[in-house]
Formats: sequence, structure tokens, C-alpha cells
Amino acid sequence: MSFKQKAVALIIKEAIKYVRKDYDKNLFKLIDFGDKLVKEEIHHKVLRGLKERLSRPGNEWATLIKRIVMDTDPDVIQKLIPPFINSVVKSYDRRRAAMMEHGCNIPWAILIDVTTACNLKCTGCWAAQYGNHLQMTYDDINKVIKEGKELGTYVYLYTGGEPLVRKNDLIRICKENPDCLFITFTNGTLCDDAFADELKKVGNMFLTISIEGNEETTDARRGKGTYKAVISAMERLKKRGIPFGSSLCYTKLNADVIASDEYADFLISQGVLFAWYFTFVPVGCGSTPELMATAEQREMMYNQIRKWRFKEVKPMFTIDFFNDGEYVGGCVAGGKQYFHISANGDCEPCVFAHYSNVNIKDKDKHVLDALKSPIFMAYKARQPFSDNMLRACPVMDNPGAIKKMVQESGAKSTDLQSPEKVEELFAKTVDVARKWKDTADRMANDYGFVEWHIRSVDIYKGYESEHIKDYEDFE
Repeated sequence: MSFKQKAVALIIKEAIKYVRKDYDKNLFKLIDFGDKLVKEEIHHKVLRGLKERLSRPGNEWATLIKRIVMDTDPDVIQKLIPPFINSVVKSYDRRRAAMMEHGCNIPWAILIDVTTACNLKCTGCWAAQYGNHLQMTYDDINKVIKEGKELGTYVYLYTGGEPLVRKNDLIRICKENPDCLFITFTNGTLCDDAFADELKKVGNMFLTISIEGNEETTDARRGKGTYKAVISAMERLKKRGIPFGSSLCYTKLNADVIASDEYADFLISQGVLFAWYFTFVPVGCGSTPELMATAEQREMMYNQIRKWRFKEVKPMFTIDFFNDGEYVGGCVAGGKQYFHISANGDCEPCVFAHYSNVNIKDKDKHVLDALKSPIFMAYKARQPFSDNMLRACPVMDNPGAIKKMVQESGAKSTDLQSPEKVEELFAKTVDVARKWKDTADRMANDYGFVEWHIRSVDIYKGYESEHIKDYEDFE
């Protein structure tokens, strides 16, 4: 570490100690001091916006950031700051420049299936259907991260299978890339004391632990004893001051439990700082379409999460993956904000759209080749897929879109055991999509937002091309 790096590290360490002494007073003093030091306008904008939000009484961000600062181990906070700045500030300009240079989407994050191996067998999970025990090698993962950083991507998410089967490789990659953030979607059962200690040392990887509600609903889908193992993992992380989140897939069977105020309070009491909510998607030939949530349940989830954000504020950052299109300009897939790489190396526009033209394991193929591939460019040409941001997804909300894009791009199913024709996927989701359209259009009119959301993300202004949809949503 250079003298300059040591000096910066010391300043950050002292700043953290200063804020923790009297959070309510010293945090704003520190923000004002930082605003005087920075030179770039975007940095001023970020700091002033942060101060404005934190000053609002009862604001979600105010309660959440105080919880992060006061409950997280100071050394972890110090290690988190550089990759956080890269992903929130530095990424913007670099991605914008790369978009203009290459004429394709450049993602904020890349989602990688590091393995198909898993110690559980959850109902409705597609992960193992790619083939038995496939994996991205250490070199494969490093290649993606190296090329991603060159384009301005500093956030990498791991899924599987069960990513913690690859504990040693994941920790090694964290150490070698301290400028990046790593988020791992895990069932949590392999997070023992030794691994929790390693997470604390690296400081730039966070677990997002899957949980299906209470003990009954979790064990029903994931296997007996899973719930207790999850709670133990959460206790280990909380004890060490390591930030972590939860991943909640709501189905027809568990939506009422997951959407309850009591359950949100329970997650917070366990130490959960952020929660990803997904509706169940019946991907793969062996999926279970009967688990799909109803339109009424999806609307309930929308209303509950916004209540927790703006009315009865919960100090937990919530991401409503299928209902938050209004904040990100619709669908985020196809490299617009993220894309997915399977354990076999297939580059897919979305974790819920298993079709590809490019395999990253091929020596002559690179991240940029995936982003310029026909299926990705089809996404770019048609995004957003609706002027109602509550109908953002081309799989669950506008299935005519995924069918048309796969057909015209020549993308192949990436399921190595039972390839799923896009017409088969369309047939499973079209009826649910029709019902959701009626509900979503009513909600959009009731809440007063429709067309103005279509170009609401600053980074894409002047970049997205206008388009005329040449497909029908349900045909």
C-alpha cells in the first residue's frame, strides 16, 4: 500500500469513528466537509442529495444508513467505501462513455452462476437443469470481472446452484478485486463460523440469504431443517457486524406471509439490511407454473413495500424486482443494468430468460461480444417493453416480447438437459400476464403515472432510440 493509500485509509477510519460518536450531529458535518473537498459536479450532486434525503424526518434512507453505520463493524465499513464509490459514482461516467463508443447496453452489474452444484433441491428451482455440476472456473470469473471493469462495471452478483460450494475461490476473488462489490445469493446453510470470519476480513462481499417466509413455508420448498440453518447464518453475520440481506421469492403459497408487517419486522430483528423480493417465474421444462403468484398478490406486494418505504418506514432497503420498473425505466435486463452468465458460460439477457447467442468460455468471446449479440441488441431496441412501468418484464408481463426477440435473434435455449422452446415459456406465462395487465393498468391510472416514466433514468437520456413495437404482448 502506497503512502497516499495509507493516508486515505487513516482518514476514512477516523471519519467513521467520528460519526459513530454522535451520529445525528457528526454525519452532517462530515457530509458538508466532503462537499467542500470534492471537485466534480456529480460528486457535489451525490453528497447534497444524500444530505437532503437524510434530513427528511422518517425517511427510509435516514433510518437505514444510521443502522448501517452503527451496526456494521468499522473495519468492514472502511473496506466497503472504495467499491461503493466506484459502483455509485465512477461507474456512471465510464458506462456512459462505453455505451456511446460501442452502441450497446453496458451493465451496472453482472450476475454469474458460479456452479450448478447445490446441497439443496428446492421446488421449482431451475438452476440444476443446466446440467450436472457445471461451473465457471476461477479464470472464467476473473475474465468477466476484468473485462467488466474496463467498461465501468464494479458490481458482481453470484448465484448457482449454491455459490458457497465455491467459498475459497469467491474469497480469493474478493481479495484480488477490492475495488468491486460482490453480492452472493445463497441458501445460507454453508455459512459457518470460519466463512463468516473470512467475509469480515475481505469486507466487500455480502450474502443475500434466501428465505421463503416462516419455518413451515421455507422448509416446505427448501427441505426440512433449512429454516433453522438460515437463522443460524444470520446470527453469525449479525454478531460480527457484517451487512447482509435476504432474498424472498413470493409464490401463490407464501405471499401473504412474506408481505406481512410482522415478517418485515422479523427480518429487521434478525439483522437484515436489504431485501430482494421476486415473484416466482416458471423457467425450465420441469418448473411448477401453479406456484405463480396471482395478480392480487402481486398488487399486495407492491402496496406493502411502498408502505414500508414511505409511510410506516422500515429501516431495511427493499428491492421489488418485478414492480420497481418506475425507478429504473422498465426492464433492467439485456445489459441495460445487468445480465446473466450461466455456469456453462452462456450469456443470457436475464436470469429469467435462458436464451443466448454467446458463450463466454469460448476463447474468442468477450463480455462486449455478449452485449452486442443479437438477443441483447433485440432487448436494447425494444426497451422499455411498455409505457406502464408496472409491466416492465418481457417474460412475465409482455410475453409476446420474449417470444419475438428469441425468434428473430436465433438465440438458443441454454438448458442442456431439456431445452425449453420460447413458445413453451410463453404458453406458461401468457394467462398470468393478461390478468396482470388489467390490474397494472388500473394501478397506473389510479396512481397517476404512465408515460412519463418511459425515459426516467438519467444515464439513458439521449441514448435510447425511440421505437415502434412490432409485436403484440400476448401473441
